[in-house]
Amino acid sequence: MTSRTLPALSALSAAGSGEKYRSRRRPEQQIQRAVLEHLKLRHAPGVYWFHVANGGYRAPIEAKVLKSLGVTAGVPDLILIRGGRTYGLELKAHGGRLSPAQRTAHMLMRAAGAEVEVAVGLDAALRQLESWGLLRGCMT
Repeated sequence: MTSRTLPALSALSAAGSGEKYRSRRRPEQQIQRAVLEHLKLRHAPGVYWFHVANGGYRAPIEAKVLKSLGVTAGVPDLILIRGGRTYGLELKAHGGRLSPAQRTAHMLMRAAGAEVEVAVGLDAALRQLESWGLLRGCMT
């Protein structure tokens, strides 16, 4: 399986749903969906992953409640755990940049012992997951 095969599947499943149009405006979401497809099909044994849904608009009251419950800005797009180790992968489209909150969160996670990296584009994300041993096989 190649990185070109799975994103094509994403585009096919999005056809007719309006999702493809939304993905053009949010390329990082498209990258994340493709990475998740790879994880579902190629994850190494014992890998657990999730996305922390911190982004998006919140009404002021809801934002205050979530902040009081521990929501932290800047958390990487994907958190992955394997063998007692924690990994954070921030996904960026070409031209994307880290926010100050992301830089701070990544620094604090590293200080706590997590491995955190930023991947620009799908291929870089897959290479990073492979280098951490979280994906089986190679994307070539």
